[in-house]
Amino acid sequence: MLAIVFALMPAAVIINVSVAPVLNASAAPAYCNVNPTFNVAQVIWVDGSGSGQVTRLCARASGGRYVLQKGPYAGHVGRYGVARPGAKREGDGKTPYGAYPMRGGFGVYPNPGLRWSWLVTGSRDVWVDDSRSSLYNTRQRTPVNGRWVHAEALRVAPAYRYAQVIGYNERRTAGRGSAIFLHVDQGRGTAGCVSLPMTSLLAVLRWQRPGAWIWITQ
Repeated sequence: MLAIVFALMPAAVIINVSVAPVLNASAAPAYCNVNPTFNVAQVIWVDGSGSGQVTRLCARASGGRYVLQKGPYAGHVGRYGVARPGAKREGDGKTPYGAYPMRGGFGVYPNPGLRWSWLVTGSRDVWVDDSRSSLYNTRQRTPVNGRWVHAEALRVAPAYRYAQVIGYNERRTAGRGSAIFLHVDQGRGTAGCVSLPMTSLLAVLRWQRPGAWIWITQ
């Protein structure tokens, strides 16, 4: 059983989640046991262990239950694992713990089927990770013109052939972390993002509808 903290809600909400066992797979689906008062339609559940993780895709069904629709898919989180709740910091090599909305996608290649906005990146596209900049944790384009000291390039392959923004630190609190994405796995822990092999990642992107959230636990 896992306790999940909703970090973006006005008051913290703790949701207990587990996958219900299936005695006869042909007779009954597997369920993600989620508090039925929670009404997000789709959940990307990422359960970290060290720098590894397992992703499951859960959808709200009739009666408020969540059906396990796809997965599990193996991938990676931060090279130093998942941060303790509220402890994520810029450059710590950890993935933030908690629940966050999924946002638009971007990549070197065109939209593979994500039902959100999509940016085909160019050499000028960056994500500002300079916590002293007023543009911290936003996508921008060069030239810099003194607006930030450092930023992460977005036209990067293979990691960002396909990627999706995770809505972490949308208040852009300095030092709390930036540029948290779901992207193509490189066979090792990330700088703080969530990664999946290409085939699994494309399945996640194509499964989503606007309004999906990601839960990152450990």
